Parts: sequence; structure tokens; C-alpha cells
Amino acid sequence: MKTFFALLLILNFFLGSAQAQVSPESIAGLETSLGAPNFFSAHLTGFMLYDLEKKQVVYEKNSHLRFIPASTAKLLTLYASLLVLQDSTHTLRYVSSGDTLKIWGAGDPSWKYKKLAQPNFKQLIAAHSVVQFSDANQVSPSFGYGWQWDDYYYDYSAERSSLPMYGNLVEVVKNDSLQLIPSYFQSQLKSSSQALSEVQRDFHSNTFFYNPSTFVGKEKFIPFLVQPQVLASLASQELGIPVIYQPDSLPAKHNLWRAGALAPMLKEMMVESDNFLAEQLLFMVSDKLFQTLDSERAIEYVQKIALADLPDTPKWVDGSGLSRHNLLTPRSLVRVVEKLTELIPEDQLGEYLAVGGKTGTLKNSFQAEKPYVFAKTGSMSHSYNLAGMVKTRSGKTYAFAFMNTNFPYPVSTVRKEVEKVMLYIKDHF
Repeated sequence: MKTFFALLLILNFFLGSAQAQVSPESIAGLETSLGAPNFFSAHLTGFMLYDLEKKQVVYEKNSHLRFIPASTAKLLTLYASLLVLQDSTHTLRYVSSGDTLKIWGAGDPSWKYKKLAQPNFKQLIAAHSVVQFSDANQVSPSFGYGWQWDDYYYDYSAERSSLPMYGNLVEVVKNDSLQLIPSYFQSQLKSSSQALSEVQRDFHSNTFFYNPSTFVGKEKFIPFLVQPQVLASLASQELGIPVIYQPDSLPAKHNLWRAGALAPMLKEMMVESDNFLAEQLLFMVSDKLFQTLDSERAIEYVQKIALADLPDTPKWVDGSGLSRHNLLTPRSLVRVVEKLTELIPEDQLGEYLAVGGKTGTLKNSFQAEKPYVFAKTGSMSHSYNLAGMVKTRSGKTYAFAFMNTNFPYPVSTVRKEVEKVMLYIKDHF
């Protein structure tokens, strides 16, 4: 009887192993989808499918080649944030001196931005009648290396700062008249005779122009020019006490205020692909490590200490992926996804990723009765990328990275073809 049960266990083991194996026919079908000649052979494509359980590559094509990752670079920012910041934001470093509170922003983007939990500034300043603000701890400039200068007008390219408010954006509201929020900027709204369909900001100042006759109003948010005096004035309006700009250096002896939970911010950054949050998260990482806001130094540290095991060294220059100087290989992106599953539970990682047919940047694509794609998108002109996890009908979970560049057609065309491949993987792997 013991021999019988032993044989039965061995048989079940081998049967289970056989069922877990990917069939040659499935691999051949994937090769037909991605190999030449087909849609993906007309431009540069890189792909890797990786078995997270067995820790082995199932299929790859050009996974060693470097691509501009666009917003899939946020996977690296997510990893750095979870590793360094852990569970809460860095909001302020401060010193109390008599009736004056001296503050240095640590990069927290929450204040008056979206529906993020608000730091209780009024409680912090309760015993003070004056706030003195300094940005001397900010090393990195307002714009990232390799950002396009003419993106300054669009909300996805808001400037970075040590103590942001309103996401460093002006909201355009049209009721009986045109209103700018915060109201601080209303007096700087000027009429123009040019045929402007949107409110347009002067490149060098916070002067805004619009033509009432041609105004359409599709752009709801416009970045304002970040100046320390502007931030001090906005903070004064909000707090109800004087906020004075005084660019003093951060003293060695000071206090740190961690005002909010990190997880909701990470989810918003990843699911909605929020560039501003990504950049400010990297500022907070730098603040935690060095007590300065230096994205380049933070990236260098994280790559050296935590990402040295990637198959190919990334060219990683910003938190959001806006820069055209970022370069990543598909197999390195897959390794980042794997490292995230080693850092946090798989289901928690799934909450930080857009879900096909359900949420964020994947809400209108990869639709299925049961969601199967959990990923970060990344697109810009002539590039479309997707990286994350795919859950198959057999119950397996794979990490994958799918990168496309140098195509002459709309991104939507490539996305539809990518969707066909991912659907095949769901059904045959």
C-alpha cells in the first residue's frame, strides 16, 4: 500500500510538471506573431516573457536591445520609492525658532493636488505667527534632463519643486467668465488678439493670455512658472499667515515631518501615469538619502545599490520617463518587475499597476471577462511600451516587457497589435 501511494505521488508530480510546461505549439504560435514577416517586423520590437515561478525565460525577441521606455521608467521610480521611502512621504524639514517656523520642502506633492490626503500644515504651524521658507536644499532644476522645451505648456510637464502646491498647475475654469485657480493668478490673465484656442502662458513669466472670441478650453490645467516668491505667496494665502522666502541652508539639527501614507500616491502615479508625482517621488527619495533634492544623485545611488543586478545597465535620467535620454532593455524591465515581486506581494504589486479593461491607462484596452494584463504603459511619438504581469487561463503569472519604436503609424495601431499578442499569451500559456 505504501508503495502504491508513493507511485501515485510520483505520477501526480510528473503529470503536474507536464501540465505546467509550455507546449512547443504555443511557443511556435508566439514566434509566428512576433517573428518575421509580420506587423512587428516592420519596426523595432523587443519582447520578453518570463516565468516568475520557475524564474526562467519562456520567450524573447530582441530583449537585449535598448529602447526609450517613456512612462515604463516609472517602474524604476516605484521600486526606488518602495525601497527607500517605505510607507510614508517626506513633506518638510523644519526648525522652530521663537514665533517663526523655518521650513525646507522635501518634495511632497500632496498639498492641494488631486484627491491626495492633505498634510495638516495648520497643526504644524499652530504655535507660530510667521513661516520662513527656503528652497536651498533643491539641487535639481525645475525641468528634467532631456525634457522637450515646448512641453512647458502641457499639464504632463509641470515643473518640479521642493514645496509644490496645486501640482504646480493653474486650473482653467469657464463659467460666466474665465477663472484661474488659484485666484493668485487671476490678475495676470490678459486678453489677446491672437487666434488662441486655449489659455496660453508666456514662456518666461506667469502672464496668461486668451482670446474670448476663439477660446475653446480643452486644456483644463496649465503649468505655472515655479518661482520661490510665487510659492511663498500661495502658501500665505492658504495658511493665513505670512510666509517669507529666505533661502537659508538646511542646518544639521532639524526635524523631519512625514505627513502622509505613501501607497495612495504610488498607486496614482502608476495607474494614471502621473509624471509630476513620479518626479516628486524621486525628490523625496533623494531627501531621505541625502537631505537634498537631487534626482541625478538619487538615481545613481539606487542603480548602484539596488539595481546593479539588472541584465543591462539602464540609462535612467528622470522619475517620469519624459526624457528622451532614458534607455532600457526589455529584459531589464522584466527584472525590475521580478524585483518588485520580491519586494512586495504579487497582489499588492497588481494594485500599483493599471488593469486591462478596468483602470487607468488600460481602462479602454485589453478588455476581458477576467482581467489578465496588469501593467505600466509608456508611450510618446513613435514609441509604445508595456511592462508588467500577464495572468493566463492556465493560472500562471508571467512577467513581460513589450517595447516598440520607430513606427510611422499612430500609437493606437501598435497597441491593437500588442493586444492580439497578449491575448494569445493569455489563452495559450
